[in-house]
Amino acid sequence: MKVQMSILAGLCLLALSCGPRKTKAPVNPTRAFPSAEIPMMITEPAERMAWLGEHFWDRYTATDSLYYSDSVTVNGVKLEDLEKQVGIFVTLLEQVAPEEGFTAMVNLYTRMEAFQTAFDGANLLPELTGLVSRYFYDPNSPVRSEELYLPFAQALAHCPLITALDRERYAREAHLCALNRPGTRAADFRFVDTAGRRHTLYGIKADMTLLVFGNPDCHACKELQAALEGSAELSAAIASGELKVVDIYIDEDIDAWKEHIPEYPASWINGYDPDFVIRTDLLYNVRALPSLYLLSADKTVLLKDATSEQFFAALGI
Repeated sequence: MKVQMSILAGLCLLALSCGPRKTKAPVNPTRAFPSAEIPMMITEPAERMAWLGEHFWDRYTATDSLYYSDSVTVNGVKLEDLEKQVGIFVTLLEQVAPEEGFTAMVNLYTRMEAFQTAFDGANLLPELTGLVSRYFYDPNSPVRSEELYLPFAQALAHCPLITALDRERYAREAHLCALNRPGTRAADFRFVDTAGRRHTLYGIKADMTLLVFGNPDCHACKELQAALEGSAELSAAIASGELKVVDIYIDEDIDAWKEHIPEYPASWINGYDPDFVIRTDLLYNVRALPSLYLLSADKTVLLKDATSEQFFAALGI
């Protein structure tokens, strides 16, 4: 009897070993980026753009499937292709209303967190966050936008999936993005002009003020100066008093700044920060030079840390 039981057990084991096994489901292969498909019933161009911005990442971050990932692949999409999609996303958000852009950035973070929670160990959150930071916040990015990056950084400051140190970094970035936002009054400050006279930003009277934080040794600043001086429309606006350009040096080597005074346009108001509060106290978040702010007559911020192209476009030049 015992022998029969042993034989039966052996046969069962043999049958199990020869039969089909349950193995871990294979990871799906690489793929093209799954673009969002705008519903046919949405026909107004502005509504279509807003919908696409909000749902741009929905299919890519869906939690019903996990695709292949490695050092150059993120959820099935090659990293270089994913970066192209971030560039497209940035361009898209430049064309929608501010509140719609805000919603799109919040939705992006929400879906990233949900995906990373569903697939612990996936590389989507760190890789996509890095790309978003590079495009929206890097001072050298031509499409940077602190206003759009703000809700993203605010969400990351409370993200349970990253380290406390990273949360602190994103909280600091969110704080800096919140300084002198478009639609708010710009922070006032004192400055001394080339003749040694003291002024305040709010003491400058003009329909619009172009506030420039620059440095005479900055190559990009010289390029900006050449572009501004080369515009006949801008020169006419300055001559009429409609626009005033206020160029402020915010570093501490005042003697070096004074050596370059003859190089500044006489039609500009050129000065330096005698209190060193702009950079030291972070009155403004000046991360790269030149940094441009377009202000209204009451010093409401119209453009923050703008490119020269954005400035000219705002004036219709």
